[in-house]
Amino acid sequence: MATPLTAYAFARALRSEGVRLSEHTDWQTHNRNHKGPWGPVNGVMLHHTAGRDSLTLCRDGTAALPGPLCIGLIAKDGTVHLVGYGRTNHAGAGSAAVYDAVRAERTAPSPPGPDTVDGNTHFYGFEIENLGTGQDPYPSAQLAAVERVSAALCRAHGWTAASVIGHKEWTRRKIDPSFSMAGMRVRVEARLGLRPAPAPAPAYADFPGTAFFVPGRRSDLVTAVGRRLVAESCGRYSVGPGPVWGEADVLSYAAWQRRLGYVGAAADGIPGRTSWDKLRVPHA
Repeated sequence: MATPLTAYAFARALRSEGVRLSEHTDWQTHNRNHKGPWGPVNGVMLHHTAGRDSLTLCRDGTAALPGPLCIGLIAKDGTVHLVGYGRTNHAGAGSAAVYDAVRAERTAPSPPGPDTVDGNTHFYGFEIENLGTGQDPYPSAQLAAVERVSAALCRAHGWTAASVIGHKEWTRRKIDPSFSMAGMRVRVEARLGLRPAPAPAPAYADFPGTAFFVPGRRSDLVTAVGRRLVAESCGRYSVGPGPVWGEADVLSYAAWQRRLGYVGAAADGIPGRTSWDKLRVPHA
């Protein structure tokens, strides 16, 4: 439980964490404080916008739900647009059991209980630009900004990552944000130095082009392709795989293409961009 940071201290904390800010007119005093208290604050609540080009909406809101609808909008490029500061219309009512868990910095119950606590009083709210359909990717720069914003406020208040929750964890009425909150808390903990950083995602080799795969081509990349085909139970090798692209490689890759649904001449054993990306060949 803590007194909210001043607007100046808040912006300084975010910048110190490496957050790129865009400060919009009078954001420091644009709030809903006349409707009720802001504070004590207990954590950070994350949302997705369920739309695009949401900056004006986040700042001004609607007739039914006046703005600001958050403190900051986290854009696809990782910029955090500050549109308000103080009490904002972002959380609404939520679970007392979740509120108690956040205050105690322990895992919140799932599903949350009845909506009985005013979250607008107790949370810093951030909207993340995303359609929320599961088909709209969150770029790495955007997720990094979410991580940094969350860690900055946890660091400033002495909180752990358990103080960072999603709207979907606050109330049964919501499904946002559409990414794993457990995974985001792991990232925040790592940034705070509370656990080792998660291992980086494996790096896969770029597609070298169809013309690369000619009979007799010698490359460690050919060996890497063969090993992935064997791992996918598509290997047709009597010996190998080896570094020279040959008939066994063509037969093996054709088996992979058929696995993906290609038929006839489309399963010719010569890698194309789509089948290559799905094979996920590591760097040689």
